[in-house]
Amino acid sequence: MTKLKKLFEPIMVGQIELKNRLVRPGMLSNYAENERVTDRMKNFYSEVARGGVALMVTGGMTCIDLGGVMARGLGIYKDDFIPGLRELVGVVHAGGAKVAAQLSAPAMWRSAEKGSIEVIGPSDVVVNPRGGPKPRPVTVDEIKQIIDALGDCTRRARDAGFDAVEFHAGIGGLINQFMSPYTNKRTDKYGGDLENRMRFFLEIINMAQRKAGEDYTLLARVSGADFMEGGHTLEDTMVVAPILERAGIKAINVTTGWHEAPVPSFHASVPRGAWTYLAEGVKKVVNIPVVTGTRVPDPILADQIIAEGKADLVYMARPLIADPELPNKAKEGRFDDIRPCIACSRCFSTILRGEPMVCTVNARAGKEAEYSIEPAKEPKRVFIIGGGPAGMEAARVAAMRGHRVTLADKGNRLGGLMLVAELPPYKDDIGYFTKYLAGQMERLGVDVRLGEEVTAEAVEKMKPDVVIVATGATPIIPDIPGARGDNVATAIDVLTGKKEVGENVAIIGGGMVGCETAEFLAQKGKRVTILEMLGRVGVDIEATNRWVIMQRLRAAKVRMETNAKAEEITAKGVRVSRDGQSQFFEADSVVLAVGMQANPKLANELEGKVKALYVIGDSAKPQKIAEAVESGLRVGREI
Repeated sequence: MTKLKKLFEPIMVGQIELKNRLVRPGMLSNYAENERVTDRMKNFYSEVARGGVALMVTGGMTCIDLGGVMARGLGIYKDDFIPGLRELVGVVHAGGAKVAAQLSAPAMWRSAEKGSIEVIGPSDVVVNPRGGPKPRPVTVDEIKQIIDALGDCTRRARDAGFDAVEFHAGIGGLINQFMSPYTNKRTDKYGGDLENRMRFFLEIINMAQRKAGEDYTLLARVSGADFMEGGHTLEDTMVVAPILERAGIKAINVTTGWHEAPVPSFHASVPRGAWTYLAEGVKKVVNIPVVTGTRVPDPILADQIIAEGKADLVYMARPLIADPELPNKAKEGRFDDIRPCIACSRCFSTILRGEPMVCTVNARAGKEAEYSIEPAKEPKRVFIIGGGPAGMEAARVAAMRGHRVTLADKGNRLGGLMLVAELPPYKDDIGYFTKYLAGQMERLGVDVRLGEEVTAEAVEKMKPDVVIVATGATPIIPDIPGARGDNVATAIDVLTGKKEVGENVAIIGGGMVGCETAEFLAQKGKRVTILEMLGRVGVDIEATNRWVIMQRLRAAKVRMETNAKAEEITAKGVRVSRDGQSQFFEADSVVLAVGMQANPKLANELEGKVKALYVIGDSAKPQKIAEAVESGLRVGREI
């Protein structure tokens, strides 16, 4: 068994002692309401704290009254928020963790005269090179108001019982914008050389110490490099870090780039541990603890990073959403029992949309009270047909509750369509989730029967108390001439190697499956054209991932044609209708990626013939892994 060397050693950070080296970093959850703590938020924080993490950091708190623009985030700009924040601190402490309030300077402003919200910045430089609103340069008087406000907020954080405050000075936030020459073009005392560009942040730190006490622990989160043209490099950050240490910062969390940077950072295509070198560089120039993370989802890798002296602590955001118990399981050596994050960024995408955060692999995240798992009052014999994510999650939860569960699948491996989903480039992490669920079947004593084509007659003879149909879905074959020709294959057949394609390939359908199949084939040297009937390729890809995938497809020279509705497939290619005109695209092979359809046959045959029947996952409606997992959880806890 792998023995961890350093991950569970205690460490002092300022005035607080942490029981281990794992940090849950600041990340919005959108679980607040009207900027206030909710039961939903407390339940989520409690679950993570009880899972064994040493330090939790809130998502960035609103330090200026912006009229509820960030209503789903926490407010701390008036004393009225303190009682609710104190309750949040209480549940974290009760769970055995420390907690820091993350404070950030606002990149928006609401003037008393206008009453409307406007974007502000150190200068009028648009932060996002792909476009966005031009900020109004913040005035010196407004700078002083912000500095004073963050000092007051630090005092409120201490009054509420937070163990520390972390100033968010990275990822393109306002403090980061002041420090970076990319966005700071000022000519007054807050612009120019590095000393002047840091003045804003240093005055915030000084004000915080004056209002909350010099003995209060202050932390900083910085970008190790901006990855913006003309922005800070690691070498610049290595100059900034010692200045922050001298100013009174007790630990530095070194994160990656800006959200607006053209460089993927937390995406699945980024190798694990890729950004550790940023923290390693900062650690060389300071004597305070340094935190690293981003694409470090594995506690064994985290332990190695600390043991090699590259950082003192490791933060895990998405992995602790996927499995809040990761620290405790790692400490006990139960590595196979950790539910893995698949780096899909579903959590981040929902947050950007202003929706409450959800997790693809952990449907209980943010719904801990709603989806509590209690022992069954009466154990039942449960028969599940289909070993995909929905079927295995239903089996896992039902078995945890004490039901006797049998799961049958016609394949020779568990996983269902996840076995296909892990095949395109950079989708390996899905395979870890498949392995986890399959392992849970064995650990929980589920009777797994592979290679069985289940019939309605066989189910009736078994006489189970509950039947759950999770047989998945099959590819749609469009009703157009030539769709069943010898030169036509489904995306599934291509990805699994069941059918070979020629050198020039046309893919009908430019959704996520079509795009991933295109990249899969392009990496094999094929010339690929995507034909999408909508006006945009990849509309069903999460926003946080789409730009990265489009970037890779363009680099691979995949041709992407929109508003192209396939009308006919011939031996020589595809005829499409576009803007009322007919157009032909030559191709040796044609791949169909136009969606999936549920297969209701078995469920229909069982209707009225068994005691209780549930249809879940793709069998009910074609969906993504997240919805399939949630349907399995929901049924598993209901029966």
